[in-house]
Amino acid sequence: MKTNYHMHTTFCDGKNSAQEMAQAAFEKKFDIIGFSSHSMYPFAGDCHIALREFPAYVNAIRSLAKEYDGRMKILCGFEAEYMAGLTVPRMSDYAEFKPDYLIGAVHYIITENGTFAVDASTESVRDGIQKYFNGNAKEAVCTYFALQREMLQKGDFAIWAHPDVIRKRNAALHFFDENESWYRNELVATANCAKHSGVIAEINTGAIARGAMDSLYPSDDFLAILHAAGVPVTISSDAHSTEHIDCCFDRALLAAKKAGYTETLFLEGTVVKSQKI
Repeated sequence: MKTNYHMHTTFCDGKNSAQEMAQAAFEKKFDIIGFSSHSMYPFAGDCHIALREFPAYVNAIRSLAKEYDGRMKILCGFEAEYMAGLTVPRMSDYAEFKPDYLIGAVHYIITENGTFAVDASTESVRDGIQKYFNGNAKEAVCTYFALQREMLQKGDFAIWAHPDVIRKRNAALHFFDENESWYRNELVATANCAKHSGVIAEINTGAIARGAMDSLYPSDDFLAILHAAGVPVTISSDAHSTEHIDCCFDRALLAAKKAGYTETLFLEGTVVKSQKI
Protein backbone atom coordinates (compact mmCIF):
# COMPACT_ATOMS: atom_id res chain seq x y z
CA MET A 1 0.00 0.00 0.00
CA LYS A 2 1.65 3.23 -1.18
CA THR A 3 0.35 6.25 0.71
CA ASN A 4 1.17 9.92 1.29
CA TYR A 5 -0.92 12.25 3.43
CA HIS A 6 1.25 15.37 3.32
CA MET A 7 1.02 17.27 0.03
CA HIS A 8 0.60 20.94 -0.83
CA THR A 9 -0.85 22.71 -3.84
CA THR A 10 -1.31 26.22 -5.20
CA PHE A 11 -4.08 26.68 -2.64
CA CYS A 12 -1.23 27.45 -0.20
CA ASP A 13 2.51 27.47 -0.99
CA GLY A 14 2.67 24.55 -3.43
CA LYS A 15 3.86 24.89 -7.01
CA ASN A 16 1.28 22.65 -8.70
CA SER A 17 -2.51 22.43 -8.75
CA ALA A 18 -4.39 19.71 -6.92
CA GLN A 19 -5.26 18.15 -10.28
CA GLU A 20 -1.59 18.04 -11.28
CA MET A 21 -0.55 16.55 -7.95
CA ALA A 22 -3.25 13.88 -8.14
CA GLN A 23 -2.28 12.91 -11.68
CA ALA A 24 1.40 12.67 -10.72
CA ALA A 25 0.54 10.52 -7.68
CA PHE A 26 -1.57 8.21 -9.83
CA GLU A 27 1.27 7.84 -12.33
CA LYS A 28 3.58 6.95 -9.44
CA LYS A 29 1.12 4.22 -8.43
CA PHE A 30 -0.07 5.58 -5.11
CA ASP A 31 -3.01 3.77 -3.52
CA ILE A 32 -4.03 6.57 -1.15
CA ILE A 33 -3.09 10.25 -1.10
CA GLY A 34 -4.15 13.08 1.15
CA PHE A 35 -3.99 16.81 0.53
CA SER A 36 -2.97 18.88 3.55
CA SER A 37 -3.06 22.58 2.80
CA HIS A 38 -1.24 24.79 5.30
CA SER A 39 -3.84 26.27 7.62
CA MET A 40 -3.83 28.66 10.54
CA TYR A 41 -7.63 28.70 10.87
CA PRO A 42 -9.34 30.97 11.81
CA PHE A 43 -6.40 33.14 10.75
CA ALA A 44 -4.07 33.01 7.74
CA GLY A 45 -0.44 33.87 7.01
CA ASP A 46 1.51 34.21 3.79
CA CYS A 47 1.96 30.47 3.22
CA HIS A 48 -1.46 29.40 4.48
CA ILE A 49 -4.67 28.85 2.59
CA ALA A 50 -6.69 32.08 2.55
CA LEU A 51 -9.91 31.95 4.54
CA ARG A 52 -11.98 32.71 1.44
CA GLU A 53 -10.42 29.69 -0.33
CA PHE A 54 -11.46 27.01 2.16
CA PRO A 55 -14.71 26.04 0.36
CA ALA A 56 -12.98 25.98 -3.04
CA TYR A 57 -10.16 23.83 -1.66
CA VAL A 58 -12.47 21.28 -0.10
CA ASN A 59 -14.66 21.15 -3.23
CA ALA A 60 -11.60 20.66 -5.45
CA ILE A 61 -10.29 17.75 -3.38
CA ARG A 62 -13.71 16.12 -3.09
CA SER A 63 -14.16 16.41 -6.86
CA LEU A 64 -10.80 14.72 -7.42
CA ALA A 65 -11.81 11.96 -5.02
CA LYS A 66 -14.84 11.24 -7.21
CA GLU A 67 -12.77 11.44 -10.40
CA TYR A 68 -10.27 8.86 -9.13
CA ASP A 69 -12.79 6.68 -7.29
CA GLY A 70 -11.92 3.03 -7.77
CA ARG A 71 -8.40 3.86 -8.98
CA MET A 72 -6.83 5.85 -6.14
CA LYS A 73 -8.32 7.02 -2.84
CA ILE A 74 -8.01 10.77 -2.24
CA LEU A 75 -8.52 12.33 1.18
CA CYS A 76 -8.98 15.95 2.20
CA GLY A 77 -7.00 17.26 5.14
CA PHE A 78 -5.18 20.28 6.51
CA GLU A 79 -1.71 20.82 7.95
CA ALA A 80 -3.01 22.77 10.91
CA GLU A 81 -0.74 25.14 12.83
CA TYR A 82 -0.31 25.23 16.55
CA MET A 83 0.35 28.78 17.71
CA ALA A 84 -0.04 29.21 21.45
CA GLY A 85 -3.01 31.40 22.27
CA LEU A 86 -4.11 31.68 18.63
CA THR A 87 -4.85 28.38 16.92
CA VAL A 88 -4.86 24.68 17.78
CA PRO A 89 -5.16 21.70 15.39
CA ARG A 90 -8.51 20.34 16.59
CA MET A 91 -11.07 18.53 14.44
CA SER A 92 -13.90 20.44 16.14
CA ASP A 93 -12.43 23.74 14.94
CA TYR A 94 -12.50 22.46 11.35
CA ALA A 95 -15.88 20.72 11.62
CA GLU A 96 -17.62 22.87 9.00
CA PHE A 97 -15.13 21.66 6.37
CA LYS A 98 -15.48 17.97 7.33
CA PRO A 99 -11.82 17.02 6.79
CA ASP A 100 -10.80 13.38 6.75
CA TYR A 101 -7.83 14.16 8.97
CA LEU A 102 -5.59 16.88 10.35
CA ILE A 103 -1.81 17.06 10.49
CA GLY A 104 -0.60 18.98 13.53
CA ALA A 105 2.43 21.21 13.04
CA VAL A 106 4.59 23.73 14.87
CA HIS A 107 6.39 26.14 12.54
CA TYR A 108 6.40 29.31 14.66
CA ILE A 109 7.48 30.50 18.08
CA ILE A 110 5.71 33.65 19.29
CA THR A 111 8.00 35.82 21.42
CA GLU A 112 7.65 39.21 23.07
CA ASN A 113 9.59 40.75 20.19
CA GLY A 114 7.87 39.00 17.31
CA THR A 115 7.35 35.64 15.66
CA PHE A 116 10.20 33.28 14.86
CA ALA A 117 9.73 30.79 11.99
CA VAL A 118 11.87 27.78 12.91
CA ASP A 119 12.05 26.43 9.34
CA ALA A 120 12.68 29.69 7.50
CA SER A 121 15.75 30.40 5.37
CA THR A 122 19.21 29.85 6.81
CA GLU A 123 19.73 33.59 7.18
CA SER A 124 16.34 34.11 8.82
CA VAL A 125 16.91 31.35 11.35
CA ARG A 126 20.38 32.68 12.19
CA ASP A 127 19.06 36.22 12.60
CA GLY A 128 15.95 35.03 14.46
CA ILE A 129 17.92 33.20 17.12
CA GLN A 130 19.93 36.35 17.69
CA LYS A 131 16.95 38.72 17.62
CA TYR A 132 14.34 36.71 19.52
CA PHE A 133 16.54 34.62 21.84
CA ASN A 134 19.61 36.86 22.28
CA GLY A 135 21.69 34.23 20.53
CA ASN A 136 20.65 31.48 22.94
CA ALA A 137 20.02 28.59 20.56
CA LYS A 138 19.36 26.11 23.37
CA GLU A 139 16.51 28.29 24.61
CA ALA A 140 15.06 28.44 21.10
CA VAL A 141 15.21 24.67 20.66
CA CYS A 142 13.75 23.94 24.10
CA THR A 143 10.95 26.43 23.47
CA TYR A 144 10.17 24.71 20.19
CA PHE A 145 9.86 21.28 21.78
CA ALA A 146 7.80 22.70 24.66
CA LEU A 147 5.36 23.99 22.05
CA GLN A 148 5.32 20.58 20.39
CA ARG A 149 4.33 19.01 23.69
CA GLU A 150 1.63 21.64 24.23
CA MET A 151 0.22 20.88 20.79
CA LEU A 152 0.27 17.13 21.44
CA GLN A 153 -1.62 17.65 24.69
CA LYS A 154 -4.18 20.18 23.42
CA GLY A 155 -4.67 19.12 19.82
CA ASP A 156 -6.90 16.55 18.17
CA PHE A 157 -5.15 15.41 15.01
CA ALA A 158 -4.11 12.16 13.37
CA ILE A 159 -0.61 12.85 12.07
CA TRP A 160 2.26 14.74 13.69
CA ALA A 161 4.22 16.76 11.14
CA HIS A 162 8.05 16.76 10.88
CA PRO A 163 8.66 16.28 14.63
CA ASP A 164 12.11 17.92 14.67
CA VAL A 165 11.83 20.47 11.87
CA ILE A 166 13.91 22.91 13.94
CA ARG A 167 16.91 20.86 12.73
CA LYS A 168 16.31 22.08 9.17
CA ARG A 169 19.06 24.71 9.23
CA ASN A 170 21.30 23.11 11.83
CA ALA A 171 23.44 21.38 9.21
CA ALA A 172 24.34 24.81 7.82
CA LEU A 173 24.40 26.89 11.00
CA HIS A 174 25.49 24.34 13.66
CA PHE A 175 23.54 26.36 16.21
CA PHE A 176 23.17 23.40 18.59
CA ASP A 177 24.75 19.99 19.16
CA GLU A 178 22.26 17.18 18.51
CA ASN A 179 24.37 14.80 20.62
CA GLU A 180 24.14 16.77 23.87
CA SER A 181 22.19 15.27 26.75
CA TRP A 182 19.80 18.20 27.12
CA TYR A 183 18.70 17.74 23.51
CA ARG A 184 18.10 14.03 23.96
CA ASN A 185 16.06 14.81 27.07
CA GLU A 186 13.82 17.06 24.95
CA LEU A 187 13.36 14.27 22.40
CA VAL A 188 12.50 11.68 25.05
CA ALA A 189 10.00 13.97 26.79
CA THR A 190 8.35 14.85 23.48
CA ALA A 191 8.19 11.20 22.34
CA ASN A 192 6.51 10.22 25.61
CA CYS A 193 3.99 13.01 25.16
CA ALA A 194 3.30 11.82 21.61
CA LYS A 195 2.69 8.29 22.88
CA HIS A 196 0.04 9.50 25.32
CA SER A 197 -1.64 11.65 22.64
CA GLY A 198 -2.10 8.69 20.29
CA VAL A 199 -0.82 10.46 17.16
CA ILE A 200 1.04 8.95 14.22
CA ALA A 201 4.47 10.52 13.70
CA GLU A 202 5.41 11.08 10.09
CA ILE A 203 8.76 10.20 8.61
CA ASN A 204 9.04 13.26 6.42
CA THR A 205 11.34 13.45 3.38
CA GLY A 206 10.73 17.12 2.60
CA ALA A 207 14.11 18.48 3.71
CA ILE A 208 15.88 16.14 1.28
CA ALA A 209 13.50 16.97 -1.57
CA ARG A 210 14.06 20.70 -1.19
CA GLY A 211 17.81 20.47 -0.53
CA ALA A 212 17.68 21.84 3.00
CA MET A 213 19.64 18.92 4.45
CA ASP A 214 20.45 15.32 3.65
CA SER A 215 18.38 13.92 6.49
CA LEU A 216 14.85 12.83 7.32
CA TYR A 217 12.52 14.27 9.92
CA PRO A 218 12.79 12.80 12.47
CA SER A 219 16.51 12.07 12.73
CA ASP A 220 17.66 8.47 13.14
CA ASP A 221 18.19 9.04 16.85
CA PHE A 222 14.77 10.61 17.35
CA LEU A 223 13.12 7.86 15.31
CA ALA A 224 14.67 5.23 17.58
CA ILE A 225 13.40 7.15 20.62
CA LEU A 226 9.90 7.31 19.09
CA HIS A 227 9.98 3.57 18.48
CA ALA A 228 11.09 2.91 22.06
CA ALA A 229 8.19 5.05 23.29
CA GLY A 230 5.71 3.13 21.14
CA VAL A 231 4.81 5.96 18.77
CA PRO A 232 3.61 4.62 15.39
CA VAL A 233 4.79 6.10 12.08
CA THR A 234 3.73 6.78 8.53
CA ILE A 235 5.81 8.00 5.58
CA SER A 236 5.14 11.25 3.75
CA SER A 237 6.97 13.56 1.39
CA ASP A 238 5.59 16.96 2.40
CA ALA A 239 5.58 17.53 -1.37
CA HIS A 240 5.19 21.06 -2.71
CA SER A 241 5.56 19.94 -6.33
CA THR A 242 4.80 16.90 -8.49
CA GLU A 243 8.45 15.86 -8.75
CA HIS A 244 8.78 15.27 -5.01
CA ILE A 245 5.62 13.26 -4.30
CA ASP A 246 7.49 10.07 -3.42
CA CYS A 247 10.96 11.46 -2.79
CA CYS A 248 13.19 9.03 -0.84
CA PHE A 249 10.39 6.74 0.33
CA ASP A 250 12.78 3.77 0.12
CA ARG A 251 15.22 5.61 2.37
CA ALA A 252 12.44 6.38 4.85
CA LEU A 253 11.44 2.71 4.98
CA LEU A 254 15.04 1.71 5.67
CA ALA A 255 15.25 4.28 8.46
CA ALA A 256 12.05 2.90 10.01
CA LYS A 257 13.42 -0.65 9.90
CA LYS A 258 16.73 0.49 11.41
CA ALA A 259 14.85 2.13 14.28
CA GLY A 260 13.03 -1.13 14.98
CA TYR A 261 9.68 -0.59 13.25
CA THR A 262 8.06 -3.58 11.57
CA GLU A 263 4.96 -1.77 10.31
CA THR A 264 3.66 1.62 9.26
CA LEU A 265 0.15 3.00 9.69
CA PHE A 266 -2.13 4.42 7.03
CA LEU A 267 -5.54 6.07 6.90
CA GLU A 268 -8.55 4.95 4.92
CA GLY A 269 -10.82 7.90 5.54
CA THR A 270 -10.83 8.21 9.32
CA VAL A 271 -9.93 4.54 9.88
CA VAL A 272 -6.33 3.75 10.88
CA LYS A 273 -4.82 0.52 9.52
CA SER A 274 -1.35 -1.04 9.59
CA GLN A 275 0.86 -2.68 7.02
CA LYS A 276 4.11 -4.57 7.41
CA ILE A 277 7.31 -2.98 6.18
